[in-house]
Amino acid sequence: MAGFGGMRKGREEARTNLGYTEGGDCPRCGGSAEDSSMTGYLQCTGCQHEWPDPNHVEERKGPEPPSHKRDAELIEQFKSEMASGELANVLGVSKDLTGEQEQSLKRLEDRWMSGMQGHFNAASEERKPLMISFDDDDNIMSTEVGAITIVSNGFDGGEEIRLEYPGRGTEFYAYNERSPTGWKRGRNAEATARSIASVINRSSRLVYANLNNNRVSFELRDSDLKPASFVIFVDDPGGTDIVAEKGGVVLDHRDFSTLQDYRNVVEMVLEDGIISPSEDQLLWAMREQLNIDEAYHVQMVIDICGEQTLKECTSCGSMAELYPEYAAWYCHSCEAWC
Repeated sequence: MAGFGGMRKGREEARTNLGYTEGGDCPRCGGSAEDSSMTGYLQCTGCQHEWPDPNHVEERKGPEPPSHKRDAELIEQFKSEMASGELANVLGVSKDLTGEQEQSLKRLEDRWMSGMQGHFNAASEERKPLMISFDDDDNIMSTEVGAITIVSNGFDGGEEIRLEYPGRGTEFYAYNERSPTGWKRGRNAEATARSIASVINRSSRLVYANLNNNRVSFELRDSDLKPASFVIFVDDPGGTDIVAEKGGVVLDHRDFSTLQDYRNVVEMVLEDGIISPSEDQLLWAMREQLNIDEAYHVQMVIDICGEQTLKECTSCGSMAELYPEYAAWYCHSCEAWC
């Protein structure tokens, strides 16, 4: 029975520890009480039992009311913490800026909102929510390459939007609810613009469409594509329901009235050295509006871009070469003038 000696000793110690002492504080063993680590509770010095302090009075203290003095103190505290930590010289803590630094910050502030484009449908598109590009001076630039605006919601048929890029073809979007690439007229201009943006985002391989009220702006889907080569053209035969713009210029031949207007558009078209089919149609419509002959047009093209200016063939998509002596372009693939 020698093996049970330890068990008996343990029982005796437990009996001693859990024994109740008359007149003590602890409700379990009658031991003395002391303050617990929990506010409003007492703890037994013997068995470590904790129970609520019957004499404890809870003090409820509301937050300090806001004041200008308190706000100023918090701001100064925040600046002090910023200056002494890893984020020193951030958020304007350092005031010792050079003139170039201040000008750079001002340019960044001016272009911040215009450079953050990219409203998109997260359920159907796999892309980053923001596309931000910087110039050589680390200034944020707008990524918009073109836009269309619904001027009037009175579409009567025949309206068409063309998006082109040399070598990648032309995308056609028309006012036609039955077409997979057609849009429908909404109850107002904003609803129609939403329909246009939706069908372009669903079908385009060139651009993303971003909706802003009755205006739809475009960003290039591929970073390898050059904004200068992107072409947007609107054919609105019945009136002025929808207009296109690129580089701040509204591309509506009916709004041009001078030779300088025509030259401005030619300079924009020739920024990449190529005349696409839709650009060619736009320039033709402007020449008809302003009574400009073909020879004058070709001479203006040569003055702006030189004799190496190319024209994309409407039949095969190849690049036709300019022959100044004939005032025309010749496609060697098709063996035809274009």
